Amino acid sequence: MAKQARALQTRRSIVEAAASVFAEYGYERAATSEILRRANVTKGAMYFHFPSKESLAQAIMDEQTGLVTVEPQLSPLQSIIDITHQFAHRLRHDAIARAGTRLSIEGVFFNGTHPWGDWFDLTTRLLAEGQEQGEVLPQVVPRETGEFIVATFTGVQLVSEAINRRADLRGRVAVMWRHILPSVAHPAMITRLRPEGVTDPAAVTATALDDVRNEAETAEGAEAGVGAGTG
Repeated sequence: MAKQARALQTRRSIVEAAASVFAEYGYERAATSEILRRANVTKGAMYFHFPSKESLAQAIMDEQTGLVTVEPQLSPLQSIIDITHQFAHRLRHDAIARAGTRLSIEGVFFNGTHPWGDWFDLTTRLLAEGQEQGEVLPQVVPRETGEFIVATFTGVQLVSEAINRRADLRGRVAVMWRHILPSVAHPAMITRLRPEGVTDPAAVTATALDDVRNEAETAEGAEAGVGAGTG
């Protein structure tokens, strides 16, 4: 068990060192020698876990979506908002988030897949769930909108990084959501959602969804009345 624990710790040290190097230099300029120096391991130890620089970069990319958590809560749309704020925080404090983002922007592809796939899938799934629950507008196309949200967040964080090393990123993400929500969320949900993110997932309660259902029922009733009056 002690040997296995040491191996896991060595692997972790290599991944974290590689992340810091990729974040700083990018994929092409990242030197294996610098990764070894920062990890304080031998070349043999590194190649035991990672046979190539590409495999190291892939490990970092695979960890990206694991940096955020989707809480079991009533609002999938608030979950998407919170995920963007979680990742915004990680970009300031976690080299793996910064490295994964830089590798994605540089267009580093592995196994024929583009680097945004997991983020697209996660956002699409949550939008579809929100649509099923009535909080996302019926005309929204989950995949199309999910990709737009990921792309918009990417642009926002790049501007923030260029201006002040992402010090204002959380505020910029909140502004992003204030612009996006009116075109995505049911009107009854907008006042309940928090563009700045929430620390307590239970803060967005069933009340908002009840409002959505009540409005839908009222609209259906009105349509039925019109139909009866014209029949």
